[in-house]
Amino acid sequence: MKLALVIVQDTDAAALSKELAKAGLASTRLASSGGFLREGNTTLLIGVTDERLTEVKRIIKNTCQTRSRLITPSPPLTGGPEDILSSPMEVRVGGATLFVLDVVDFEKF
Repeated sequence: MKLALVIVQDTDAAALSKELAKAGLASTRLASSGGFLREGNTTLLIGVTDERLTEVKRIIKNTCQTRSRLITPSPPLTGGPEDILSSPMEVRVGGATLFVLDVVDFEKF
C-alpha cells in the first residue's frame, strides 16, 4: 500500500479529482499555498495499492499539464531606477508534484 501526495494548482484540482473518482480511486483534498507565484494549490492524498500506482501516475500526468503564463515581476525594494522598469516575463506553471510514501498500516473505521 502507498500514500500518494500530489500537489497541483487549484485550476487542475477539480479535473484531477474527477478523473481519479472515475477510475474508482478515492482522494482527500487539502488547501495549500506557496510556490513561485504564491498562488493557491491543492494537495491530494490518495491511498493506493502498489498495483494501481502506475495508473495513478498516468492519470496525474494526463490531467495536470504545464502551461505558459506572462507575469510582471515586482520591483525589488532597492529603489534604483532600473528596478522600476520591470518587463513581463514568461514562466511555466501547472503540472504536478508527486510524493509516494510506503504505508505501514491502514485501517478504515
